[in-house]
Order: sequence, then C-alpha cells, then structure tokens
Amino acid sequence: MSNQQKNFAFVFPGQGSQAIGMLNEIAGQYTEVKQTFDRASSVVGKDLWQLVTEGPEADLNQTENTQPVMLAAGVAMWELWCKLSSVRPAWMAGHSLGEYTALVCSGALAFEDGIRLVSERARLMQAAVPAGVGAMAAILGLDDDQVIAICAAGAADNEIVSAVNFNAPGQVVIAGHKAAVERAAEAAKAAGAKRAVLLSVSVPSHCALMQPAAEQLAASLQNITINSPNVGLIHNVDVEAHSTAEAIRGALTEQLYKPVRWVETINYLNNQGVNRFVECGPGKVLMALNKRIAKEAEHWAIYDSATLTQAVEQLND
Repeated sequence: MSNQQKNFAFVFPGQGSQAIGMLNEIAGQYTEVKQTFDRASSVVGKDLWQLVTEGPEADLNQTENTQPVMLAAGVAMWELWCKLSSVRPAWMAGHSLGEYTALVCSGALAFEDGIRLVSERARLMQAAVPAGVGAMAAILGLDDDQVIAICAAGAADNEIVSAVNFNAPGQVVIAGHKAAVERAAEAAKAAGAKRAVLLSVSVPSHCALMQPAAEQLAASLQNITINSPNVGLIHNVDVEAHSTAEAIRGALTEQLYKPVRWVETINYLNNQGVNRFVECGPGKVLMALNKRIAKEAEHWAIYDSATLTQAVEQLND
C-alpha cells in the first residue's frame, strides 16, 4: 500500500530541462520509459523517443516537440518511482509546462489527454507571436520589485515587457516584444544586475502576448475530462490548490499569460510543513532553484538510475 507523507512534495520541470540523450541510461534498465514515450508518440504522430535519443537538438527545442517530450519524461520517472517506492507525496507542483505533468501524475488528467493538451498549447503559443517578434531574458542579481519597475519603464506604447518567472531570489525572467525585452535587459545591467541574458526560446511565455493563445486553449480545455487531483497540487498562477475541473481549467488558461510564481509556490509548500522536495524528470534545474528558496529542506532530483535508487532508499527510511 502506498503511504502518503505530508512533508513530501514532487515537483516537475518545464521547458529548458530537455537534452539529447536524456533518460537514455535509465531506459536501458526499465522498459517502462520507452513504453511511456511510445504512448505519447502515438498521440502526436511522431517518434518522440527517436527525437530524444538522436535529435537534432534544434527539433527537440521546438516548443511543439519539447512540451510532449517533457511531459512524457516526467510521467515516465514518476511511474518508475511508484514501481520502486511505496512512499507518495502529499503535494505536487510543476514549473509552467510541468504543471501538466503534475496533473497527469496526480490523477487529474489522463496521460493521452495531457499529451494532446500540451501539443495544442505549444501550437497555440507558437502561432500567437510570429518568430522573431517576442523574446525572453533572465535577470540575475536584482530583487523582484526592481525588475518589475524596469519592465514598466521599458515598455512602450505598442511594445510590452513584463516579469514572468519569479524563479528564485535574485532570478527573474522577463518576456515581451523583442525590442522592449532588450531595452529592459540593458536597463537591468545599468541598475546593477549581475547578468541579463537573452534566452534561446521561440515564444515569449507568460506575458500578455499569449492572451490570444490562452483564449483558444480555454476552448480546448472544455473538451478534456479533469478529475480532482489525489494530492494538494499548487498552481503557478495563484499559488493555490484547486479541486474542481472548472477551477483547474481557469488556472491553466491564465497560466499562459500570467507569471510563474515559483518562489511563492515553494515557500507555500515549505510553510505547509514540506521539507522534502523531489524534482521528477530530466535534469536538476528546479532542485537548484528550490535549494535557494527552501534552504532548510532536503532536495533530490531523479533523472537516472543512480539518482532514482538513492532517492528511493533515502526517502523510504
């Protein structure tokens, strides 16, 4: 029997954690990994596992491919966790796209519906802003209020830029029209930012430019069955857990054009008594952020057989 622990949360990464060869090693040990990717591939009509193992990287990094790949990867690692450990988290959260992975792993969304939704989400996001029009940049070393003020000053009549990912103390991502993002990045450097780096993304996520995509996503969400999650699932957009299909649909719609409040999400979980966080999926981007937010907590990332085995052993104690 599974044993849900109140001090234990699973978190799922979003875009940016994908890499050629990810999960390759663990797929050699557990056939379930490839099986999960096969299920996702049959939904989208292309071989996602071949894309992950062979590339090319430019194709893997296209939003329409990255989103189903990341969801499949997170679910595959979750299923291995469930196979090897009886311990279950009482809480889940996901960074942006990772929220869909959390919904699948919490029983709120069927896997195939999740893959369908993120593929549609990616297509709508890409279509909302022509290539080259939008941009995102990471601002390191300024506090949130400084970045928000710089964005307000950097926006022009017909150009927007806003703070969209509050990832860790002193790490905020901004998004909007390319020229406005570049202006704000320069202003951030002038204000003493350690770094202001343009990100290699094709879509300016979580800003007002995504509102047309959000309206269309809302229509698609109406056709998807959503159940109440079997854990407390904290949403990026309002740092709250929702249990009704209507509220979850609303949170996923708003998530497209509103900021990812990751610092608040981890602080909220920490304040609920969570002191053990596992990042589930390729890479360890969230673990690095989470260590800076919940400094007293214990943190793991599971992305290969060694990290999975170690986490299972330590968390089963």
